[in-house]
Amino acid sequence: MALDGFTVEVDTGVTGLLGPNGAGKTTLLTLVLGLARPEAGQLEVLGHDPASAGPTVRARLGYSPERDVLPPHVSAADFVVHMARIHGLPVTAARTRAADTLRWVGLGEDARRPLGTLSTGQRQRTLLAQALVHDPDLVLLDEPTAGLDPLERDVLVSSHLLPEIERVADAVVVLRAGRVAAHHLLGSDQATGEVRIEVDGDAGGLAAACTARGLTVHDQHAGRLRVHAPDDRALDTLRDAAVATGASLRRVQREAPALADLYHAATLGGP
Repeated sequence: MALDGFTVEVDTGVTGLLGPNGAGKTTLLTLVLGLARPEAGQLEVLGHDPASAGPTVRARLGYSPERDVLPPHVSAADFVVHMARIHGLPVTAARTRAADTLRWVGLGEDARRPLGTLSTGQRQRTLLAQALVHDPDLVLLDEPTAGLDPLERDVLVSSHLLPEIERVADAVVVLRAGRVAAHHLLGSDQATGEVRIEVDGDAGGLAAACTARGLTVHDQHAGRLRVHAPDDRALDTLRDAAVATGASLRRVQREAPALADLYHAATLGGP
């Protein structure tokens, strides 16, 4: 799939690259790796153009491909040591880093077994280990399914599995037919305007006070209610209502949109 009018900036943290099969996710990773040149436009990765400075860029990248390309007759430990050596680590350092990284991804003693005898999950952990063993500045994970702790590094994760991305990502980029359909931060900065409130005792008085002040109240029951307060003025009105009724607030929390809702709106909406 060709990328068409694609513009995006990936910031520090874990960014999820979402989209259905054929949306252009793997194409983007191929360009980032410097394995293909864009026909138009510019691409900068870690301060370099990967098309002209591919070796320099790839030396600072960790990459876990979607396809299982592991040699079946080599042990996981030997394979990860080999990848560390390719990235320039001395023999002793490569062995130490490989052992530490394999333990960290949860492979343990099975790392001594031939890769062909490992389960699918264990092979995926091996792919993750080889992507991390040389302590890269940027990690590219194409369709991973194992858990991931970013450890303060930059990570671009390509997937069509929303729960996996929602668990690890700080931001998401949604692709649709080669274009950026959405770019969202995950968390409170992307609030829905809905505020969940918990109070000591019954919430009926606070709900009535909010309604009298022009706020929309949803789901009021017992000591809980949900109020639509999309801006600072509405939040001030909500606070005034709480003070006027003497409500004892236990919790006030903005709602963030579910990733599934963001994804479906981006991929199903529009032409």
